[in-house]
Amino acid sequence: MLRLADHWVWDSWYARDDEGRHHAFFLRASRALHDPERRHRRASIGHAVSTDLHTWELDADALVAADGPAWDDLATWTGSVVRGPDRRWYLFYTGLTQAPDRHVQRIGVAVSDDLTVWRRHGDKPLVEPDPTWYEDRDATSWAGEAWRDPYVFPDPSGDGWHMLITAYAKQRPAHGGGVIGHAWSPDLLNWQVRPPLTKPAGFGHLEVPQVAVVDGQPLLLFCSNYAEQPLTHQIWVVPGPSLTGPWDMTQARPVPVANLYAPRLVRDTTGGWNLLGFVEERDGLFAGELSDPIPVRYTPEDGLGVIA
Repeated sequence: MLRLADHWVWDSWYARDDEGRHHAFFLRASRALHDPERRHRRASIGHAVSTDLHTWELDADALVAADGPAWDDLATWTGSVVRGPDRRWYLFYTGLTQAPDRHVQRIGVAVSDDLTVWRRHGDKPLVEPDPTWYEDRDATSWAGEAWRDPYVFPDPSGDGWHMLITAYAKQRPAHGGGVIGHAWSPDLLNWQVRPPLTKPAGFGHLEVPQVAVVDGQPLLLFCSNYAEQPLTHQIWVVPGPSLTGPWDMTQARPVPVANLYAPRLVRDTTGGWNLLGFVEERDGLFAGELSDPIPVRYTPEDGLGVIA
């Protein structure tokens, strides 16, 4: 696993280079803050490299908060990395800034030729919530309105790129209005915000969404730690007809992995699927470290389960 003596590590996302090495990008904040709840406003994006998903070599940080005033001058939050048709790498991330009444979440991008040195594209966010469909001024939550965790992937038919977003539905219920927001782009730089891909289904938020085809089945993976009703599980998966849905949230099934949050589905060198997320607790305290890969498979009978 990846554990840093001086920093907490939590949400992570992954890319694989031409040499087959795995690159982990993750949120990190100093343990000198003492209270792990303070980490969210101090988050930067770290980077580590591995050949086997078990042993990691720390690299230079990928991104830190911008000098203010800027739309991402408080913290940089969770995102995803893809390689564009131009062979450059695109790191989509959540930026946080402080408004008078709330934290404002927006989505931007940094670009790299080598997965190590990243430069922001422009000085404005790329994707902002459209108030037609999404709550865009929530002052009730400590984190502000939900508009974070972009997951970008190519359209299966070749028609541009899709972005999944942790979002709140317009006129949402108090504790159950989480939806998967959606945007589309022809070129990774110009984005059109579209209606959400799901309807509210009792989850307070649907964090770090991801889609993947596992054992022949398109799946939507997400996590949630609060809802209208108490949750007995935090990791969920929804089967669908394709990577672009539609996603019927009544078909959401829990993934039976304890003490793990914000996992990603990652292929290992054999082609097998694994969950990698952050360990929540150790000895009753926030752990703040990435797990070893957990091999999983999908069956219609059992859903997404751990391979013993």
